[in-house]
Amino acid sequence: MFHSKHSALALAILASMVCSPPAAPAADLFPFVLPWDDSTHTATDVSAWLDLPAGKEGFVAVTDGHLYEGGKRLRIFGVNFAFGANFPTKADAPKVAARMAKFGINCVRFHHMDNQSAPNGIWAAGMRSLDAGQLDKLDFFISKLKEHGIYADLNLHVSRTYPDRPGAEKAGNPSYDKGVDNFSAQMIEEQKEYARELLSHVNPYTGNAYVNEPGVALIEINNENALLFEWWSGGLDKIAAAYKSELSQLWTAWLASKYGSGEKQAAAWAPGAHAAGSELLANGDFSHGLDGWSFERHEGAEATATVETDGTAHLRVGVTKPASEPWHVQIGCAGLKLKAGESYTMRFKAKSDANRSARVGASQAHEPWGVIDSMELKLTPEWKAFTFSFVAKQDEENTRVSFTSMGTQVGAYDFAAAHLSVSAVNGDVARDSAGLAPVFTRAEYALRTVGAQTDWHRFLWSLEERYWPGMYRFLRDELHAKPLIVGTQLYWSPFPIQQQMDVIDSHAYWQHPEFLHGDWNDKDWTVHNIPMAGSPNGGTLPGLALQRVAGKPYICSEYNESAPNTYSAETFPLICAFAAAQDWDGIFAFAYSHRTDDWNKGYFPSFFDIDQHPVKMATLPAALATWLRGDVPPFPAIVKVITPQAAIEQARKGGPRIAADQFGVARQEAFTHRISVSTALEAQPGASGPPPTSLVWDTKNARAIVDTARSKALIGKVGEPVQLGGVKIAPGESMQHWSVIQITVLEGPDFKSAHRVLVTATGYAENSGMKWHDEAKSTVGRDWGHAPSLVEGIGGTITLPPGRNWKAWALDETGVRKTEVPVADGALRIGPQWKTLWYEMEAD
Repeated sequence: MFHSKHSALALAILASMVCSPPAAPAADLFPFVLPWDDSTHTATDVSAWLDLPAGKEGFVAVTDGHLYEGGKRLRIFGVNFAFGANFPTKADAPKVAARMAKFGINCVRFHHMDNQSAPNGIWAAGMRSLDAGQLDKLDFFISKLKEHGIYADLNLHVSRTYPDRPGAEKAGNPSYDKGVDNFSAQMIEEQKEYARELLSHVNPYTGNAYVNEPGVALIEINNENALLFEWWSGGLDKIAAAYKSELSQLWTAWLASKYGSGEKQAAAWAPGAHAAGSELLANGDFSHGLDGWSFERHEGAEATATVETDGTAHLRVGVTKPASEPWHVQIGCAGLKLKAGESYTMRFKAKSDANRSARVGASQAHEPWGVIDSMELKLTPEWKAFTFSFVAKQDEENTRVSFTSMGTQVGAYDFAAAHLSVSAVNGDVARDSAGLAPVFTRAEYALRTVGAQTDWHRFLWSLEERYWPGMYRFLRDELHAKPLIVGTQLYWSPFPIQQQMDVIDSHAYWQHPEFLHGDWNDKDWTVHNIPMAGSPNGGTLPGLALQRVAGKPYICSEYNESAPNTYSAETFPLICAFAAAQDWDGIFAFAYSHRTDDWNKGYFPSFFDIDQHPVKMATLPAALATWLRGDVPPFPAIVKVITPQAAIEQARKGGPRIAADQFGVARQEAFTHRISVSTALEAQPGASGPPPTSLVWDTKNARAIVDTARSKALIGKVGEPVQLGGVKIAPGESMQHWSVIQITVLEGPDFKSAHRVLVTATGYAENSGMKWHDEAKSTVGRDWGHAPSLVEGIGGTITLPPGRNWKAWALDETGVRKTEVPVADGALRIGPQWKTLWYEMEAD
């Protein structure tokens, strides 16, 4: 799954502008628990949209750049299962499959199976062979999914640390050996061994080996794992000696193949080498106090910035009251002029009163506040020297360097002897005592000439171009696997490499948790409690759209708005409508469950699991009408051509994410056009004419609107009523002055002729006993509460076209009619008194 890094200043600014409402009285909430094993055929059952069994038309194929089953377009709405959830008991598996089918889920991504040995993973003890009992449970579960029209997506490497050598010899490798396994010959062989054992295994319940199982739609090679990304993020700077030597050998051979002699290499690397420039900071030693430095505190953070003179003058930032975000306390020096393509180096000393993290960074000191680069600082009570080098992306008249990410802990941070200058750029050709060319670290990259940078980057690119097609050919030609093959996700690996796979994939999260004291510390974290609908920069959605590759099926195999965000009812209504407008092929929620044999929870216990989240599940039938049923039509198209050479150069300068916004397409275009990039097609301008009205991103009123023949929705801030064709939605007041109201035709071609309609009204949700740790409702720590989950009842009036006699009922948690609700002149007045999230309307 996606581990976000907090550096997006635009989102930070947005967060600072949105205020959380006061806490609502508990009496305003009522229990609403969707049974874990419910598969009854009610108004909320959309299982009829799934074809049974999965794969009945043969293997999922690619036609005209999209997924097809037989002669019919296939859109996937999938979910991830993680760790022990992949192996339900034989008593539970049929119930879990049937319940997912009821909600329209038609694919399961089997994720993190390889992390552990039984009972939470697929391995036997020792992590080298598959556990027979776990494999049997997996086989049975996949057979039941297939019966219910639910495909499988089998992930190969996700989170196994390879047993290629003792752990003590691997110190310094990234988690799960990421990046290293793109070039290490032994690790690649172990990937193949696992793939061979899993995919060649015959499922006794279907009679097919997984390489020949039409119920398997996709096989994914390696999750969120690519050499270019791991190197660019600094993850390979301290890899264990054996792997560093292996990479150095490959690098040396690559250079020899290109240049033949050291003289030719030296001639290519020499241009641009120069000595360091003069000092750019006027008061980096703080001898003139804080002159030239600006001190910032945000969102209630309390801190001081003083210059201490004990020994050597140094800056001390003392935080006495933390806020919810690291960037809420920072100090910087602006007004610096940078030249495009030039390297700059900042040197300084720093310490803290305890082991803490901070960051140093360079960014624009003006709109759009773009981040040039940043580096994490691991501080201790002892002074430590740091070097931060970066390359200016463009000419800048007003740049800022800053010490930041100090806003979440009470404590003291000290900085001294800061210097900034044009870097000394090295064009030397070096060899170690064994005659090998040393590998480049990310930290020293900016100190190399363009010729050296270009060679290093093209070398890493060549390794990825060997690894991904190599694994693809192994699966297709040696194992004879017939399902479609995914490599890894864009953002980690550049699209010109990943387009050699069958399907393109990406991931995104709105308000991914931020961990304050180490990744996945379940006590100290924050999730910003802000909505996405109508946000000025479009939230997560444009970033996904801008990466899509023309002529290839596009899926997002991990997507969520992280709990306990109280606006997360918008999660699937937004992504489903947007994906339909962009004409994608698959969306996967992360995740259905991480839990081993714990299905009947009755509340949502973590950031990502949706199976017991009342509003995320309740919105699915209506959301999937816009997606699986195709109610929202595609926007007109824009194809942005990016030549292979331009893509490689962009990756050299800015990392492996290569997307349309880096080549002139504005983010907001994603709300009027379906966007894709290509290395081959001719550019296609956007269609002229008025913008589409089927999906409107309304930044002025902080909401999104869906308006189609069979689906209507008003998502976001409560405001004036909206007239959508013949349907009027007048939202009532709610706890957060915010709601999600969806209206869906269940029977009939449109609302004027509809026989049955589903109304879904959702908003705030939390668990019984959940304890918020701050006023902003950004964290509950470990206090997630207990069953039952609680929701608010949304008020408002829905008026359908005239000329029909309507009856309406409030539905229970299974979608069964429980109480008749009056309808007058086609107007249904919903509200908390009905204690439901769903209403069914039926015309005489």
